This record gives sequence, structure tokens and C-alpha cells, in this order.
Amino acid sequence: MSKLGDLGARLHRGEVGYDFIGNRKIWYGLSILITITAIVALAVRGLNMGIEFQGGAVFTTPKTDVSVSQAQEYAEEASGHDAIVQQLGNGSLRIQVGGLDTAQSDQVRAELAKDFNLAEDKIAAELVGPSWGEQIANKAWTGLGVFMILVVIYLAIAFEWRMAVAALVALIHDLTITVGIYSLVGFEVTVGTVIGLLTILGYSLYDTVVVFDSLKEQTKDITKQTRFTYSELANRSINGTLVRSINTTVVALLPVAGLLFIGGGFLGAGMLNDISLSLFVGLAAGAYSSIFIATPLVADLKERDPSIKALRKRILAKRASAAAKGEQIDEADGSAPEAAVVGPRPSRRGSQEHRG
Repeated sequence: MSKLGDLGARLHRGEVGYDFIGNRKIWYGLSILITITAIVALAVRGLNMGIEFQGGAVFTTPKTDVSVSQAQEYAEEASGHDAIVQQLGNGSLRIQVGGLDTAQSDQVRAELAKDFNLAEDKIAAELVGPSWGEQIANKAWTGLGVFMILVVIYLAIAFEWRMAVAALVALIHDLTITVGIYSLVGFEVTVGTVIGLLTILGYSLYDTVVVFDSLKEQTKDITKQTRFTYSELANRSINGTLVRSINTTVVALLPVAGLLFIGGGFLGAGMLNDISLSLFVGLAAGAYSSIFIATPLVADLKERDPSIKALRKRILAKRASAAAKGEQIDEADGSAPEAAVVGPRPSRRGSQEHRG
């Protein structure tokens, strides 16, 4: 068995583990800091909205030897606006200039033809109105709202309302981090970005539900035992699914990274690049939230329940009593082990013969 597989088996059996629940205040603080940073970035810098949302023109040249930086300079001089230039896989250039109407677009196209030493009809021009992007955004918000409602209803029925609330908080957390990174770094928000943001919701929810399912199974009839508190079982659930979560995330990130760094970076795949970028950031944020946010939040909410509070009180009292008697507490299950036996344990047959 590989070292990672052996570690996963030991985590699943509870032989080793990390106290995620006990250190939850650290993760909460880190997430709050990231969220505040994202909100401040959005308020100060805003989002770099693509041409689909602000309107403008897209010019596509044939294969050319003109560099991206030189083409950007040509476009900005001709239009008086900021330009975004991408080199496509066949050597052609895609030039986006926002805030242009039809007349301005024709004028910029003529200027670019002169700068590139091309016939004007060799440069394809496409005018994009902001209303189309606004419609896409409105539909995306509607889809997001419907998705959130359905998720809460499903998790409340399949698990319980506390898990539904925790999953919703984790989803909002992932979206906030992704949007905040876009604002901080200045990535352009396009229709592909919106598609990617909607796609990561399912990925983000997957790991969370896996941990919740394990937690539901382990906490079944929890009040009928006095070995584990709810938080301890929640921590075992995270550790038991940790390797699986890591493997799932890595396997999901590898093809997305291929799309992003190879497809987008080397081949210049515009829309594909936008989708993969949001997926890459969102998947990483989703893996973090499922481990460090969702389950600790469930434990916090559940520990407020009177029956769980009473259970925790009984368990702590039992452990304190065992400690006072000098009995060693088994850290794995919280119970006092049997008294140690010195030498070989006598067999039942031997005992009977001795009594005889």
C-alpha cells in the first residue's frame, strides 16, 4: 500500500488525525480576513468587466508578426480607450476595445488596418452591445438564486437544517473568494467567467456533502453513548474523508490547470481560458471551505442543541472522574481502558482446573 493510502486508512480508523474542529477559530479568522479583503477590493477596485458587459468592439486580425504589446499600443492610440489583446493559436490577434459605437468601431478598424499594413476588409470587426451581457448576468443571478434554494431544501431534508445552513455559508464563502481574487488581480470578467462561477457551485458542494454523509453516519444515536462528543465525531469525519477530498480536488484541478496554463497560456483559447480560470480558483476555495468551514460550523451549531450540550457535559464529567481516580483516558475514544494485566492472561480452562 502506498504511503498516502496507508495514511488514509489510518485517518479513517481514527488512529491519527488533526484537530480541525478544535482549531476552528483560526480558520474562521482566516476566512473572515479573506472575505473582508475581497469586499474591500470590490468596493475600491471593482471588477474588470469584459466587453460583453460594458459594450464595445472586437477586432480579429489574420496571422501577423506584430507583437501583442505593439498591437495594444496601436489599438489604444486609435481608439483612445484601454485595449485587451490576445494572441490566438493560429498567430492571429484578438483585440477588444470597450466603449465604442458603430461609427467609432469603423474608424478604429481603418486605423488598425493602416498600422498593420493590411486591407481593411482583412480585419474582422464585431460590435457588442452591453444589453446582451446584462441579460446574461440577470439570468446567472436567477440561476444562482434557484440553485441556492434547492440546495438548502435538499440538505435540510437529506441531513438537517444546520448542515444546510453550513453548506450555504460555504458556497457564499467560495463565491466571495473567487470574485475577490478577480478584483484583486484584475482578471477580466466575461461570460466564460460567469459560466465557471456557476459550475464551481456543484464542485464546492460535493466535498461538503461527502463529509456530511460521514458525519451523519457516525452521529447516528449519538446520545446513547458517552464516548465521543459531537465535535469529536465531526473531527473524525473530516479526518476520515481528508485523503479522499484531497485526491478528488487534485484530480479535478489537474485538467482545469491544463486548460488554464496550456490551453489559455500557450494556445490563446479566450473563452476556455476565462472558464478554466474561475474553475481553478473556485475548486481550490471549495476544497478549503468543505474542510475548514462547513463541518466546523455544523459542529458549532449542533453543540448549541440542549441534548448535545447535556451529552458533552456527561462525557466531560466521566473523563474528569476517570482522571481523578488515576485511570488513563484513551484519547482515541475517551474511555478508560481495562486494568493492565501483568504476565500472560490465564486461560479459562486453566482457571477452571485451578478452582477444581
